[in-house]
Amino acid sequence: MSENKHIVITEFGDPSVLDIHTSSIPVPENGQVVVKVAFAGVNPIDVKTRAGLGWAAEKNKDNLPWTPGYDIAGTVVACGDKAERFMAGQNVAGFIGFPLQGGGYSQYVVVDENALSAVPDAVILEAAAVLPLAGQTAVQALDKAQVKSGERVLILAGAGGVGHLAVQIAVAAQTEVFTTCSEKNLDYMATLGAHAINYQFSPVSERLSDVDVLIDLVGGEAALDALKCLADDARVVSVPTNTAQMVCEKATALGFKASGMLVEPAPDQLDAMLYMVSVGLLKTEIADVIPMAQVANAHEKVATGHTRGKIILEMK
Repeated sequence: MSENKHIVITEFGDPSVLDIHTSSIPVPENGQVVVKVAFAGVNPIDVKTRAGLGWAAEKNKDNLPWTPGYDIAGTVVACGDKAERFMAGQNVAGFIGFPLQGGGYSQYVVVDENALSAVPDAVILEAAAVLPLAGQTAVQALDKAQVKSGERVLILAGAGGVGHLAVQIAVAAQTEVFTTCSEKNLDYMATLGAHAINYQFSPVSERLSDVDVLIDLVGGEAALDALKCLADDARVVSVPTNTAQMVCEKATALGFKASGMLVEPAPDQLDAMLYMVSVGLLKTEIADVIPMAQVANAHEKVATGHTRGKIILEMK
């Protein structure tokens, strides 16, 4: 193949503004490799940016058409000078171009080799594409909250892309994990080791108390309600950037330690999660694999906020 198809945001708006453009396959420079992308993860930040919301949209408003995407899994096809970690033919995954460069929604992408992790033979590329942004968000949120063994941890939206990983990592840390989900996901959450609370039945504040740590993956009114579940001296980490300030201000006013967070690329964390998947200690959940030509459908599904696990694009 001599061309590189990539999905672009042509202008800010609904999913119809997404289009497929063609360019030449990139050439690696020193320390870089070219990855033939098999699968790209679709994240809520992609949907928000496409709609013209948030800091990534603000910073890229003069760069349209712009290719979104931060999660990739694929195969190295070319190596630049001084690129020594990988060889052509190796499977890799990475959290790339964050926060302003993007580029993951491409058939071929050039990446600094240090941004990538080797994908073990036991891990399929679809599973690897689930992990970069969502997995590192989960790990870093729990780290920021300084979660300790034996504590009671409430994770809002445990069945989502970040949530299903955060639940498993918190369970592995020997905490008692509670999570909110819809009725259809109650059994699924139980299989991951969490006490599941159906938010469609009643507010979580009516069902739970004495929580030590709140990991807020929802924001808004649901997060404010969850503050009522907390024990004295509880810690709160709020991930959704559009409401984090409001949630943290309310939490602080109630006497809790609270902060927002912005995930940062950390390849060593991805290395660890890929290993955990390879030996069966971490399970990835894929809601759907959608062809790149149907990217608008992928964005519509993610925008509902009710997918179990991750939506990923097949980039061929």
